[in-house]
Amino acid sequence: MSDLDFYARVATRGDVLGVGIGTQPAAWEAELGTDFLDAEDGSLLRRDYGLVELSFQEEGGAWSCFGVSVQVHRLRWDTGSSSVPAALRGAYGVFAPSTRFDDLAAAIAGLGCSLEPEPDEDGMSEDMRRYQVPESGVRVFVRAEGHSEERAGEVWSLSVSPAWWRAAS
Repeated sequence: MSDLDFYARVATRGDVLGVGIGTQPAAWEAELGTDFLDAEDGSLLRRDYGLVELSFQEEGGAWSCFGVSVQVHRLRWDTGSSSVPAALRGAYGVFAPSTRFDDLAAAIAGLGCSLEPEPDEDGMSEDMRRYQVPESGVRVFVRAEGHSEERAGEVWSLSVSPAWWRAAS
């Protein structure tokens, strides 16, 4: 398996190693380990594993994941243990410093899913394009031509949120 397999799985299934929206922090620790940074603000918690960033909300004394983001762009500066959790390196091997959108789109198609461009209705930067996998609701953010010639077409991030996840479930 490869880093591209990881991204395609997240894009088509909306989870990371089987853990996703609605799960508790302990489930994430069981899969990704304890090497993370937490930032708590009242009833919100952001957990940063480097490549994977999670958002939790406390309701009734329990924390529930409401957002999963795979920050592919962070690997341009660090593909090592400080950015890629050991569990992901063990399952998928070495992670490249960047991933091409065309390669990810082909991998997603190979898993029987598609990608559709989303309209730029909310003032998204000219430097970024947004796509959605209709089957999972996952969004894929891609650097556009307006950013730089060499980085155009690179995957910036993948995002899973409850509104998209519930619609796809």
